[in-house]
Amino acid sequence: MQTNFPEYVDVDYDDGDGEDPADYSHINDKIEKAIEVTRQGLEEYENPAVMWTGGKDSTLVLYFVKEVAEQYDLEVPPAIFIDHYQHFDEIHDFVDRWADEWDLEVIYARNEDIGGYVEENDLEPGDEIPVSDLSEHNRHHVENILEYDEETFPFLLDTYAGNHLLKTVALNDALEEYDVDGVISGVRWDEQEARADETFFSPRHDPDIYPPHDRVQPILQFDEAAVWEAFWNFVVPDTVAEFPDDGYVPQSDDDLPNDLTQDDIPVSPKYFAGFRSLGSEISTEKSDEDPAWLQDLETTTERAGRAQDKEDLMERLRDLGYM
Repeated sequence: MQTNFPEYVDVDYDDGDGEDPADYSHINDKIEKAIEVTRQGLEEYENPAVMWTGGKDSTLVLYFVKEVAEQYDLEVPPAIFIDHYQHFDEIHDFVDRWADEWDLEVIYARNEDIGGYVEENDLEPGDEIPVSDLSEHNRHHVENILEYDEETFPFLLDTYAGNHLLKTVALNDALEEYDVDGVISGVRWDEQEARADETFFSPRHDPDIYPPHDRVQPILQFDEAAVWEAFWNFVVPDTVAEFPDDGYVPQSDDDLPNDLTQDDIPVSPKYFAGFRSLGSEISTEKSDEDPAWLQDLETTTERAGRAQDKEDLMERLRDLGYM
């Protein structure tokens, strides 16, 4: 594993320090900054990759990557999809569908040690896994990185040990395998308190915790409402030829124009169903019956449907390499 971050990268790690979405008051300001950061990310790093969950934020980032790459004759980097074994089936279908449509290379990052154990022992989410049955690599993370002193941990994504092993370890292993130096991700300032102090280029250079790399974060300045504004005014019209380009906002999945269906739209069907945040099938609930973009985005919490245990641990998890 590379132990020093390469000297060829020249970015401003203070860019965005002390700012918040209000500093980018118009959607055009937000988009202009996103394009600037995305272009730097594609030009400065030799082996960038895009984090893609199938959710709205990472899909918006992927849209900017594709548009910038085409405009400036740059390569579209691979997308990394962390398969934590507890996704909604619709998420897998969505990623497969649009990866094929957009001709993307997708790296499926999995903690196969745990996945194999789960399959072999026919476990369900919430079942306990003995730490002693893990590989040496995973035991190192449990005992030395997490300093977790229980004999078992639950096969559950939204817990301290489960999240780290199923998502962060899987991601870090992929970054090392593919020698990724820049991770382009869909983190936003307003999404979670632990992310409010992030900058557009954020160093992750400690080799004792993760393969040294930078996080490139083009949509920090977007709030939830602006993400949806960008989708219905730019992402969807630019992606779907039959979709109107005048800012048409569907009121339901039955309100799509020109005989289009959900499968034709690069928006996860879970958002049409009322989910505002896509975590895991086990621990994420819909916020309302209305589509996500029609809900009360100003006075309600976007991640209220997530398991609170993980939300409370977000800052500690981010220190260990979580997104």
